[in-house]
Amino acid sequence: MMDAFQTQEAWKRFKVYGEPSAREQLIRQYAHLVKLTVARIVPYPPNGMEWEDLYSYGVMGLIRAVDLYDPTRNVKFETYAIALIRGAVLEALRSEDWVPRSARDKLRQLERVWVHLEASLGRPPTDEEAAAALDIPVDEYRQWLIDYARANTISLEACLINGDEDENNSLLETLAHAEDPYEELLEREQTRALSDAIESLTERERLVIQLYYYEGLTFKEIGQVMGISESRVYQIHTRALAHLREQLCGSAADPTASDG
Repeated sequence: MMDAFQTQEAWKRFKVYGEPSAREQLIRQYAHLVKLTVARIVPYPPNGMEWEDLYSYGVMGLIRAVDLYDPTRNVKFETYAIALIRGAVLEALRSEDWVPRSARDKLRQLERVWVHLEASLGRPPTDEEAAAALDIPVDEYRQWLIDYARANTISLEACLINGDEDENNSLLETLAHAEDPYEELLEREQTRALSDAIESLTERERLVIQLYYYEGLTFKEIGQVMGISESRVYQIHTRALAHLREQLCGSAADPTASDG
């Protein structure tokens, strides 16, 4: 690993003099961001994909970040790189259509069961109660929760940009490029909208969002912190994302819907 001075010199050698060796040094220097970012986006690889596949997409995002980054801008490289790594991985997941139509039907069924059970019980259902209502084993129900969380995360990521789920970008990348007064105003408006939406959540929902997206904890670690099961964290996370999506996108559209 290079120290701060060596890193600064590497940026100069690459951006000013175009040295390929400096570019390779920078990619190696920040390679750890790929693993950290992928782990935060995708707790478990979707069916048909391996960790190596996701890492390779993340590495492409990192390389793009190194090539496009402007060290003279007042944006930390780590912030910029994470945005592009996230965008590359999320785009790969969307293009793979890893939530097939049959799975989307299951996720809509899951939503209906949650609504019915919460209304009848006056509280969120346990894993066992929800699984029984769906007539599936508890382990299978927990897998449904994982799939639902992934679908919601990608849908919200697209919504945070401008409502276009085909946009190969992310909110952080959009904000990192802001240069003129209009874009700076847009950045402030997007940040305020997100802040207001988060404030509308319950205390437990805000805590899950804070620990997952800002502190980088996994769902299992969040469960340990909060003293609840991992699948319960998935439920809280899913409900929080649904609320955020409704606030930010202006509708409660089905997060699993697609044209595919």
